Amino acid sequence: MKKLVTLLLLVTGITAMGQTSDLFGAIKKTVSGGKGSSSSLSSTDIVAGLKQALTLGAEKSADRLSVVNGFLGNKAVEILMPEQAQKVEKTLRNMGMGKLVDDAIASMNHAAEDASKSAAPIFVNAIKNMTVTDGVNILKGPDTAATSYLRHSATPELTKAYTPVIDSALQKTGATKYWKEVFDTYNKIPLVTKVDPDLSSYVTQKAINGIFYYVAQEEILIRKDPAAQVTDLLKRVFGGKS
Repeated sequence: MKKLVTLLLLVTGITAMGQTSDLFGAIKKTVSGGKGSSSSLSSTDIVAGLKQALTLGAEKSADRLSVVNGFLGNKAVEILMPEQAQKVEKTLRNMGMGKLVDDAIASMNHAAEDASKSAAPIFVNAIKNMTVTDGVNILKGPDTAATSYLRHSATPELTKAYTPVIDSALQKTGATKYWKEVFDTYNKIPLVTKVDPDLSSYVTQKAINGIFYYVAQEEILIRKDPAAQVTDLLKRVFGGKS
């Protein structure tokens, strides 16, 4: 109500003085928060702020997912058996081999957790390529526009960089061993169609999806919650948005 009264007074005063050419500019400045608004920022500020937001989001997401059970048991990102292997899972569980499947699932999630420790630098390197045009479009976009940009622009490079990290983690956590046991056991069952999905590719994609999920949550938080705008630059870029 107070802002509405201010706007009405502003319109009345400007109109009375005959300064109609400044009317919409003055209203826009008042609604968007004046000097501290995003409209007064340079393109360089916008890009720098978005890069900072994405970097913070990637670092916090990596920290969150790299702990023990960061993936396992986390319903938002937990890695389950791939769709083409669900018949395998059901068959083995029905045969009393649920622990074998559980061990395979746990080892995949622990591999993703282990790999997440090295995720942040990979993301940060991808973030560096953001252009001024990208930044302006992102700032005007929806609440996860920056995350969508990063997913679109960086996924190929992230996949390439992440794959050897995941491969190493799969070996370290025993996922490769458990995966082989699951499908060797299943494929020995008479009359079944043999199945052996690409473990490395599957876990890599799921691990990257998990990171992006939480980067998006962090972006939404930074855009909407002043308490999450932890630097002056973030306050300037996001705090002044109407």
